[in-house]
Amino acid sequence: MVRRTVLFSLLAAFLATLLLALTSLAWLALLLILVPLALVAWRDVTQRRHAVLRNFPLIGHLRYLLEMIRPEIQQYFVESNVDAFPIERESRALVYQRAKGELDTRPLGTQRDVYAVGYEWAAHSIAARAPLEQPPRVRIGGPACTRPYDASLLNISAMSFGALSEAAITALNWGARKAGCWHNTGEGSISDAHLSQGGDIVWQIGTGYFGCRTRDGDFDPERFREGAALEAVRMVEIKLSQGAKPGHGGVLPGAKVTPLIARTRGVEVGQTVFSPPAHTAFSTPIELMEFVARLRELSGGKPVGLKLCIGRRTDFFALCKAMRETGITPDFITVDGGEGGTGAAPLEFSNSVGMPARDAWIFVHNALVGCDLREQVKVVASGRILTAFDMVRALAMGADVCGAARGFMFSLGCIQSLRCNTNQCPTGITTQDERLIYGLDVEDKRQRVANFQTRTVHAALELLGAMGLGAPEELCPHHIFRRVDDLRVRHLGELYDYLEPGQLLDPARIPEGMQQEFAQARADAFTLVPERGQHGEMLAAG
Repeated sequence: MVRRTVLFSLLAAFLATLLLALTSLAWLALLLILVPLALVAWRDVTQRRHAVLRNFPLIGHLRYLLEMIRPEIQQYFVESNVDAFPIERESRALVYQRAKGELDTRPLGTQRDVYAVGYEWAAHSIAARAPLEQPPRVRIGGPACTRPYDASLLNISAMSFGALSEAAITALNWGARKAGCWHNTGEGSISDAHLSQGGDIVWQIGTGYFGCRTRDGDFDPERFREGAALEAVRMVEIKLSQGAKPGHGGVLPGAKVTPLIARTRGVEVGQTVFSPPAHTAFSTPIELMEFVARLRELSGGKPVGLKLCIGRRTDFFALCKAMRETGITPDFITVDGGEGGTGAAPLEFSNSVGMPARDAWIFVHNALVGCDLREQVKVVASGRILTAFDMVRALAMGADVCGAARGFMFSLGCIQSLRCNTNQCPTGITTQDERLIYGLDVEDKRQRVANFQTRTVHAALELLGAMGLGAPEELCPHHIFRRVDDLRVRHLGELYDYLEPGQLLDPARIPEGMQQEFAQARADAFTLVPERGQHGEMLAAG
């Protein structure tokens, strides 16, 4: 009925306007409008791909228009300050204000429901202290590291050149130098932009070995030695997996492999590049530890660490057993959350694969403590770190320092348009389209990066002072409280089991929930197919 009404109405309007056009030029102008509309309506009726347009010609396009701008309508007119995802407006606004150097206080109290289950807060002290005048540094470098690095409490997490524009990378690197934090290259290797501003670099080595690969895509030790020798490269990070899509790998379409990106990554111009799901330089936990030692030697003694999202807990237990068996430990471990971050990923992976960040931080801390390895390995918390409280909570849960990606993207001007994977980022951050990159002024945005980092770290030190603490290492789980139901609250030390040093090395003291998985873990293999009992429960591998 609607289809016929639209067509007949257009036909009648067309015929009437055609007759009137013979008497006036104004009617001729209207005719020029009706003809394209009639053609669009006829095309809608005859096409077979979209049922809505076939049944509701012309007016059905309104549905697709509204769907296209739905994210903007939701963000600007519907969402509240505290309930939006992935990052709520309140946190985004705080980053913008700190990045711009504007007033970041709030009147009339919190907008959050402090009696809602899950609400968290820090316990302050009557004996509060003045905040530290200088932000503390955390030394990263184990017994075998001859060139340790003193890290800031808040650093720029991995975001690759290619995923981010050259202008964005340049601004981030200048901000890192100004603020005194590290700038992780991401899997895309070290670009000219990473080296242009003098910021400290963490070179991430992923499964594609970009920047240190052979023509066949394997690891090239000589090319790695050359890159790691750069003065700007302060640490090396072996990426095992990332929170957005652990175990997935990746594809860089040939259309995006420009001459500059090809030179940076060590690949062919215009050729599609595949990042395999797993590394080829090692296949067992012991071999991974040997690879860590090899990179440390090739780099001249610089810290070498791992980045991973926790999946099978047996895999990480296997890493711990390999560390003890070989005597080789990574200098740091970056722990990402399964909820994902800046990286684009299939919905099933970002929604349903990998351990969430907070659970992962506690698990990794516990596993290292339980295996008597925690003193040699620093833990980097990566995942939704935007505010000073986010930092304090992560440090209280077992991390030594924090890394942030989305927070620094917001400091560059990201508006959460959710177009990072389309090459159509309206702010010029996650695109290679020069027309859009034009809008990102490096001179302006680079100072905002530094402002966000320094002001957020200062706010974290103010929180520590309010809690009566003199240093970040004094933070403990009992300093953070969480509401668990309408009437009860618990501190994190009551909600999570924290292990004692060496507890996993004594079979009689291993917590019941870890016994089977720790027994199954082996230093010579990552993935095992465990035996199962008659009810499906896992049995210890022989």
